[in-house]
Amino acid sequence: MKTERPIQENRFLRRVHEPSQKYLEDWLDVPAHVHHVAHRMSNPPLERPQSRREFQQILKCLDIPEATSVIGEKVGYGVRTTSNGDRLILAWEAHTEYYSYQVWHIPKDKQTLLDFGPLTFPDYRFPLCPLGIRINALDLLIVPELNQPLETLRATMPGPHVYGSRVFGEEIAILTSFTPDDYQRERYLIAGPSAQVLLAQLSRVIDSVIAIENYTHLILLPFQAFSRSVDQVHKFEQRHLYQRGVITTQIDTATPHTLQQWLTILTQDFMKVSRLAESMRYKLSASVPYDTIVRTHLHGLAEQPLSCCQRLSDYINWKVTGVADGYQQFMKRIKALEHNFEGTIAVIRTKVELLLQDQNLALQDQNLKLLQSVDTTTKSQAILQHTVEGLSVIVISYYLSGLASYIFEALHEMGWIDSHAFASGLFVPISIGISFGLIVLGRKIIHTHLYPDSKP
Repeated sequence: MKTERPIQENRFLRRVHEPSQKYLEDWLDVPAHVHHVAHRMSNPPLERPQSRREFQQILKCLDIPEATSVIGEKVGYGVRTTSNGDRLILAWEAHTEYYSYQVWHIPKDKQTLLDFGPLTFPDYRFPLCPLGIRINALDLLIVPELNQPLETLRATMPGPHVYGSRVFGEEIAILTSFTPDDYQRERYLIAGPSAQVLLAQLSRVIDSVIAIENYTHLILLPFQAFSRSVDQVHKFEQRHLYQRGVITTQIDTATPHTLQQWLTILTQDFMKVSRLAESMRYKLSASVPYDTIVRTHLHGLAEQPLSCCQRLSDYINWKVTGVADGYQQFMKRIKALEHNFEGTIAVIRTKVELLLQDQNLALQDQNLKLLQSVDTTTKSQAILQHTVEGLSVIVISYYLSGLASYIFEALHEMGWIDSHAFASGLFVPISIGISFGLIVLGRKIIHTHLYPDSKP
């Protein structure tokens, strides 16, 4: 019983279809030899349009005519048929984080014996080196049926173990060793009970195999960087644990210079941890959805075991189980380390603020005492000034009275007044008034010169 094909199958086949052109799957046939390669983009918004231009250039280099080419925004394909009837198909698809190529060689002669390795399409050579880091490369051999014993097929697969399953409820077999060959490609043998059965499910099988391989490699791609980061985080955790122990025991007696040193060291470590966290967050953020994609496609295969082979899912699950969860636990761990640094830095800053407040209070007390001293001095100066002014009035009055007595004596000798002593006595109050007026006038003149803008 055949399984119905899901609606989501072959996304790019329908997306780029035009009424005047065939679907890509209409060009497919068996037997076929397929090379698949996927490359990760370091800057997807910039490199995705570049990959489209790269695909257009490859179409020209391979002499694929425009009449049998379809180029969409993120997907496209081109077909070339030689004079002997062999068909070359180039398919391109740009995803969120990577883009990929599929190159199909479909011989006209259905009895042609295909083998793993370079494509035997006449004069074929992939003309460019694609952008970015290569995620994986696959060498897929599609044959109508298994005509060779399993032991013979094992010899064509590199590596110590061969994995295989029957999929989609059909007698379609998928075999692989998950081990790169001399061309750094993982080999897949896909065979069915007949050409008709295999062709009906061919696009679905290829899409599932490629999706499982691509996203498995994307999950495992940052694993080495993850392992190095785990060691770095462990060192920071040990270092911070020691720092907190020192700070806890010495913070009560720490000097401002010591506090400043602690803040400098902790801030530097915190920035290093934050930079590491951002880098790993960028590399690991997609691992959970990728893990979901892999498991969804594995479940969709509806695997049935082949004799003498472990299932494909046994190997995939062994490779990826726990990896995405480990990534997420690591991100929680590094986030907790960031919070620990922030908490320690906050404690030291609080201590610094308390010291500053104590210094400010002490400075305020000093200022208050200084103001009180200045006020006392000012009052003393005012009293002294008034005393000096009073003595000045007396002295000036004394000298004025003395001068006036000489005048009065002269007037008495001239007969103008009867008693010079009486006149001198009467002049004493007058001299006091004159002296006081001179003091007030002098004060006003000095004030006017010192503070010309002030009102009297």
